[in-house]
Amino acid sequence: MIARYAIPFFLFMGVVVTPLLLWLLCRWLLPRKAAIRSTVVATLAVYGLLWYGFHTGFEQLEVQHVEYASKELPAAFDGYRILQFSDAHVGTFTGSRQWMLRRAVETINRQQADMIVFTGDLQNLRPSEIAVHRSLLRQLKARDGVYAVLGNHDYPMYLPLTEAEQADSLRLTKQLFRSLGWTLLLNEHRTVQRDSDSIVVAGMEDWGTAERMPHEGSVAKTLAGLPGGSEAAQRPFIVMLQHDPTCWREHILPESYAQLTLSGHTHGGQVALFGWSPVALNYTEWGGMTYEGSRAIYVSTGLGGLIPFRLGQPGEVAVITLKKPNI
Repeated sequence: MIARYAIPFFLFMGVVVTPLLLWLLCRWLLPRKAAIRSTVVATLAVYGLLWYGFHTGFEQLEVQHVEYASKELPAAFDGYRILQFSDAHVGTFTGSRQWMLRRAVETINRQQADMIVFTGDLQNLRPSEIAVHRSLLRQLKARDGVYAVLGNHDYPMYLPLTEAEQADSLRLTKQLFRSLGWTLLLNEHRTVQRDSDSIVVAGMEDWGTAERMPHEGSVAKTLAGLPGGSEAAQRPFIVMLQHDPTCWREHILPESYAQLTLSGHTHGGQVALFGWSPVALNYTEWGGMTYEGSRAIYVSTGLGGLIPFRLGQPGEVAVITLKKPNI
């Protein structure tokens, strides 16, 4: 239910509560007249930042270029480019914001990546939001296709629905993902071939440490049938897609040998100051590339958001180039 009232709550906190707190702070620190002047100035500054974040800040889009090198990468995939985007929340890109989603699709296609992956949260609350943008999203193309996993907002968990209604909603969301021409991975994997070499793209259903998050993801189901063992030469190179980055340390690292994990979910907090975001208080991995030995996770800070606000944290798409290091 929180998601339904996120925007009104955000506005109430910014427009009403924050100025009140500023007044109380200034009145505590300063004489009355100085407190009034300081509160007015600080409140105007807050309103200016709110305006900027809802307009210019939310409209920004960056293309991140990163590399991941692994000795286990098959030679034929040296230089292979994966474009990741996440947390599109297309229900927010309506009306006057439609152009932003069109720009994102054009930007993604312009990168001419070998593969496109989407790491969850395509809708805000309802599958009908996807249907509105179906013709545009179907334009995403890559040589090896578009692969996707579900995010927490793609599950019917934020609306007061009966069990039967939830099942119908989830079924429709999955149908809409597939109608885009995307390969939706639900605790399963696919093999991508280059000459005699191959890599595996694996997609888990969402799993998060928070109690209110879905817990549908299973490493064992996702990688079922793939060879195990400790010998690197016998193991395939795996790109794991998982919406929630908390799953990386909780399950993916200890239960698999997946070399590279791609996640989203955090949005980078949608607010950052000098490279730091308050979301870092809740997430160890919340943006960019993090290594654990030779294994790594890249967390996208997202394309959009349920709340159309970004400040110091632009929307992003990431081009991840796989490299085989010189030995």
